[in-house]
Amino acid sequence: MMQHWLRQIPNALTVMRVVLVLPIAWLLLAERFGQALSLFFIAGISDGLDGFLARRFGWTSRFGAVLDPLADKLLLVTSYLCLSVTQVLPWWLTVLVLLRDALIVSGAVVYRYLVGALSMAPSVLGKCSTVLQILLVLVVLIELSVWSAFADYRSALIVCVALLAVLSGGHYVWQWTRLYRATRMKA
Repeated sequence: MMQHWLRQIPNALTVMRVVLVLPIAWLLLAERFGQALSLFFIAGISDGLDGFLARRFGWTSRFGAVLDPLADKLLLVTSYLCLSVTQVLPWWLTVLVLLRDALIVSGAVVYRYLVGALSMAPSVLGKCSTVLQILLVLVVLIELSVWSAFADYRSALIVCVALLAVLSGGHYVWQWTRLYRATRMKA
């Protein structure tokens, strides 16, 4: 019985991350960046911990496999939207990040419709893009709440996030096209 409860810890941490999205959004919109940084940090730690526990002890579930990336994406999208509303990040960057995500989701749906199940892990470019998106939010929150010297990094990170969003989105399209052509040749 105790083992069954322990197996749910990664899922509970993921649910907690989803619950943190609304308070983080409210704090960002209220420009209470120090408190938002604290909650964003807690969300990040919970993400790392749930992944570690799931891998280390085999406490994986279909629920967690679906909700974990959704929780991460919800937190990032919400953060970018709120930071653009408060004019901390440029709108064009938020739109670019959202378009990349929409491209990935719609590409997977089209592939599923045309070919079938898509079992493709995130690409290295995709992972780097996500890491830089997270890093940009962290740097901005640190800059606005703790250490203004981090302002020196904001512009460079914005450019890097934009470039990797375009490159990783294009890379996914290229991969799906290649897979689609390979399955069409077999048929």
